[in-house]
Amino acid sequence: MNDNQVKSIAIVGGGSSGWMTALYLNKLYNHTTQNVEISLIESPNVPTIGVGEATVHSIRYYFAAMGLDEKELLKETNATFKNGILFRNWMKPNQDGSMHEYFHSFEQQNIANIHDISSAWLLDKKHNQQSYDDAVSVSSHLIKKGLGPKNINSRPYEGIVPYGYHLDAIKMAAYMTKVGVKAGIKHIKATVTDVEIVNGNIGAVHTNLGSHAADVFIDCTGFKGLLINKLKSRESNWQSFEQALPCNKAVAVQVEYPDSESPKPYTEATALSNGWAWEIDLVNRRGTGYVYDGNRLTEEQAQQELLEYLGQDKKVLKTVHIDMQVGCLKEFWVGNCIAIGLSGGFIEPLESTGLHLINASARLLGTHLTSKQVPQSVRDSYNTIMNGTYEDLKQFIVLHYCLTDRDDTEFWREVAQSAKYCTGLEQKIATWKSKVCEYMDLAGGYITMFSDENYRAILYGMKHYPELHLNADKEENKKIYAEFDRRLSQVMNAAMSHQDYLAQLK
Repeated sequence: MNDNQVKSIAIVGGGSSGWMTALYLNKLYNHTTQNVEISLIESPNVPTIGVGEATVHSIRYYFAAMGLDEKELLKETNATFKNGILFRNWMKPNQDGSMHEYFHSFEQQNIANIHDISSAWLLDKKHNQQSYDDAVSVSSHLIKKGLGPKNINSRPYEGIVPYGYHLDAIKMAAYMTKVGVKAGIKHIKATVTDVEIVNGNIGAVHTNLGSHAADVFIDCTGFKGLLINKLKSRESNWQSFEQALPCNKAVAVQVEYPDSESPKPYTEATALSNGWAWEIDLVNRRGTGYVYDGNRLTEEQAQQELLEYLGQDKKVLKTVHIDMQVGCLKEFWVGNCIAIGLSGGFIEPLESTGLHLINASARLLGTHLTSKQVPQSVRDSYNTIMNGTYEDLKQFIVLHYCLTDRDDTEFWREVAQSAKYCTGLEQKIATWKSKVCEYMDLAGGYITMFSDENYRAILYGMKHYPELHLNADKEENKKIYAEFDRRLSQVMNAAMSHQDYLAQLK
């Protein structure tokens, strides 16, 4: 028997972060035999924040690795598919007076030639006639026809284009609870009353129904950080991102669909006066909300602006106000405690990265948690990578704001200057005026979530085009466009209607 082997892990807090982490660690450590006792303690009196959740496409790989049945997952969570995000009103209106919009999809067609399709589009100055998303992404065309990412023969977690989901976060937590308990995770419904600290570690958590000791504790208690803050004070361990990302509040509203509408296979993010509104379509309702700067709007003003944006004819089912702590810990792992999810950090949900960050954190923990007596160098490695991951994500979200030309409110005039709060971003943006954004501009020693393809979608969607003084072989470029058209025709003919696919799940 190895005395230094982890024998027990206690996760405090449920919801998406608690149960996703529990399922992953249980699969990792107990996939053949029961090696580690994994327990999840959650209070029956603390509601899940979940207001509707959109995901990135890579979350499919997590669900598949956990052995979840995709159709069951979709049905249990009232889920729909997501082909990408439609951004609206993040720039001044177009010359014809119409609202500016662009689509950030999960794919760019890679077509081999002298230039890639992205550079060919730039060199031929096609932005004067065609949007970037229409030029390089099949998904951009699918959403205009109400088509989803699958055809009749698509296998689980596979599609004709990459895709994410829109999920009911509360139903997802309930589904994962059911799956987790069946997999052998010990589910303890109790309220934590105290956290016992012994020599810089957590010795036990005390609840109203008894005490629980473990080798390792994982804090999934949300913004409260009930465990991690006992080991290191919030004041010394927290780094705020609010200078760069001033939106620190949200009002979330659930509304009924009008009779004439069916769920859209994409998320919408529409800029308002002091932030932006999301629209996430589930099978049974639309989840919407306003992420805003609470220093500029009261809760009442934000709610009123959101309702005016939605239209007075919408039937509101539920309204929730949320305070957001934008930033992350300096040390996610202190002693024998690791903070995952909102207890570790939060960046506004503009690119739907919440579930991805939970998945990334759990996977990183899996490579670092190899013994009970983890050396400080390993904890330092975990903390360094997680800090880099949050900084990387902060930079990408700031990019959406700092490229704006809107000047109609003080909020938009100030966020246009927000690149200065991300080290190196102003220099990168200046560089991207004279060259394309490429992988090596972004590579770092952390979990990089968004690639050069994603950056180009935002840069070019917001009219930040580089000046490329290169020769363009128009005949060779025509071959690229012809190949794109061939692929587009093939996919459009194969794709199922989003609504038809969801209907057949019933």
